Amino acid sequence: MKKAYVFPGQGAQFVGMGKDLYDNNAEAHDLFEKANDILGFRITDLMFAGTDEDLRQTAVTQPAIFLHSVLLAKSLGKDFQPDMVAGHSLGEFSALVAAGALSFEDGLKLVSARANAMQKACELTESTMAAVLALPDEKVEEICSGIDGVVVCANYNCPGQLVISGEVAAIDAACEALKAAGAKRALKLKVGGAFHSPCMEPARAELARAIESTEFKTPICPVFQNVDALPHTDPTEIKANLVAQLTAPVRWTQTVKNMIADGATEFVELGPGKVLQGLVAKIDPSVTVSGMQ
Repeated sequence: MKKAYVFPGQGAQFVGMGKDLYDNNAEAHDLFEKANDILGFRITDLMFAGTDEDLRQTAVTQPAIFLHSVLLAKSLGKDFQPDMVAGHSLGEFSALVAAGALSFEDGLKLVSARANAMQKACELTESTMAAVLALPDEKVEEICSGIDGVVVCANYNCPGQLVISGEVAAIDAACEALKAAGAKRALKLKVGGAFHSPCMEPARAELARAIESTEFKTPICPVFQNVDALPHTDPTEIKANLVAQLTAPVRWTQTVKNMIADGATEFVELGPGKVLQGLVAKIDPSVTVSGMQ
């Protein structure tokens, strides 16, 4: 019986996130204030009392979710003893800090650099993402490959739930074709751009430079990474996978299945929302899921 901790990605944010930690945990309070200094703006004001619109901006969303997740892990103290960890997209950075592969400060700086690079890439191409329900993965892949323009599978979230990503016109065309093929839903998402697609190539080069100049250590447990859904402990491999992640799909279904095959029987989500708890339960209803937020 092994315990897996999982960390959410963009989209899980909510106004008020992290305020209990800030008010009631001295270490978290100090680290939140340190984050305000590092980022150069008071992200705590936006997290605790901003608007939904404030929190939807990539440059705010990503560090906000990272902070909430990492400080929840730290608040557990000696009780945080993972057998394995994983994070969904942005959550991979939270997982790496929680598992000791990255310092808190370096993790936050990388998340901020990633968010800013992605924001710039979004502004270069008119792009978006769409959720697709109730079609087999292979059918979605086949339809996307036949569409003119950039459109790819970006998030394999759970069986029957995929997210596609690409240029707006290509996404529109793909949604029509997917609905015609029997998709229960093919709905555009309110996101800044086409994450985990070739549209993020300009951001990948920028993030690669930041990651290359950052020290990574061997984590305290295997980190299952999005790019290949496999466990990693080698810092060089972890860095390469983090860079590749920007333009590659998040293989969450495969990740959870591999963690279960490796002995995980209990999954704990650390961070805002309950999205990953729901996905894990759909991937394998036999495991125990819980969370802290």
